Amino acid sequence: MQAKLSVVALSIASVFALGACGEKEAPKPVEAPVAAPVAPPPKPEVTVKLGHVAPMTGPQAHLGKDNENGAVLAIEELNAQAIEIGGAKIKFELLAEDDQADPKQGTIVAQKLVDAKVTGVIGHLNSGTTIPASKLYSDAGIPQISGSATNPKYTQQGFKTAFRVMANDVQQGKALGEFAAKQGVKTVAIIDDRTAYGQGLADEFKKGAEANGLKVVATEYTNDKATDFKAILTKIKSKKADLVFYGGMDAQGGPMAKQMADLGIKAKFLGGDGVCTPEFMKLGGPATEGHYCSLPGMPLEKLAKGPEFKDKFVKKFNGEIQLYAPYVYDAVMVMADSMKRANSVDPVKFLPEIGKTSYDGVTAKITFDEFGDLMSGAISIYQYKGGKLEYVTTVGAPVEVAKAEVAQAVAEVKDAAMAVAGAATEAGKGAVVAGAEAVKAGADAAKAAVEKK
Repeated sequence: MQAKLSVVALSIASVFALGACGEKEAPKPVEAPVAAPVAPPPKPEVTVKLGHVAPMTGPQAHLGKDNENGAVLAIEELNAQAIEIGGAKIKFELLAEDDQADPKQGTIVAQKLVDAKVTGVIGHLNSGTTIPASKLYSDAGIPQISGSATNPKYTQQGFKTAFRVMANDVQQGKALGEFAAKQGVKTVAIIDDRTAYGQGLADEFKKGAEANGLKVVATEYTNDKATDFKAILTKIKSKKADLVFYGGMDAQGGPMAKQMADLGIKAKFLGGDGVCTPEFMKLGGPATEGHYCSLPGMPLEKLAKGPEFKDKFVKKFNGEIQLYAPYVYDAVMVMADSMKRANSVDPVKFLPEIGKTSYDGVTAKITFDEFGDLMSGAISIYQYKGGKLEYVTTVGAPVEVAKAEVAQAVAEVKDAAMAVAGAATEAGKGAVVAGAEAVKAGADAAKAAVEKK
């Protein structure tokens, strides 16, 4: 009986064992696949076309290329910043045109840029092409910033689209008249090239000269294609003027200075920004020595961003700055800065922001008045010496001048402080006293610069 029960128990155990061995595992719940992070859609890329106009052929081509290089440098730097405006990646593109310094051609290329639907225009170089072209840009609602057109009429037409980033000829002519008077000049002869720039500057210089007691003894005219000036210079020689003022560009100014020397004219030569170039000295040779010219703004060397810009420019283009490149660079940057502040590349939206600009440029702290003119109208005087332009003085814009003078005085203080430290090591107490006196002199210079302004 017990054996039978054992057999039964064994059989039951075997059944359970077989059941357990044959039982399938319950299927594990299937986990849903982890979704990969959804990449945000790529931001759209928007190309912003900026027009640039200058004479790229003819006697002023070297200045046109200089302007274009300033714009190119700015465009490349902007694109390297990967700027986003209005939720889109922005790529700036420069559409460069040649107006040959001719007013008629200026309007032709202006219309071409309007038809190309550019977002803004940098230029033109010459006042004579800038002024007629500005009407076309105004009608199309396209912002225009010139880095070189100085004739007052450009911004006096009432166009809300017109701006410039350098002092105008009213400011420049007044400063030149004041400077001439301070040089002891009593009589002046005036020559202009009959362009909007040359005639405009000459007219403003005449006002400035007469306001400072100078007598105009001769007024002569040429054109921006001429190369022979002996006839008008012979007339001027008979007047025995102390100074010959020329309103025009370097292509004529350089040969004019040379022919003055050939004719034995002893008068000093004075011109505006159009002749304040290396090309003037190249064309005039030794005859340019000792003459004077002016440039709107402060010397690059005296500006916070000036030396860096000059180094970048020379390195990239393997050549020195001719004239307006820093101003054109700033014009591009002001245009882009206005787009950023408006968060839009639509001219309708960012145009109002240009007028509100407060931008630390290479050439100045750029702010505009109600006409679109630069508020800080400093004018610097240079003298041609040894084949180089040597800085003489700055007239106007007291804040900018004061900044430069204070910066120079502070540098003198630092140098003097270093002298103190060196003196302490080398010669003891007596040298320290001398060094301290140098520091005091530097500090007094800084204080005087501030109080003067």
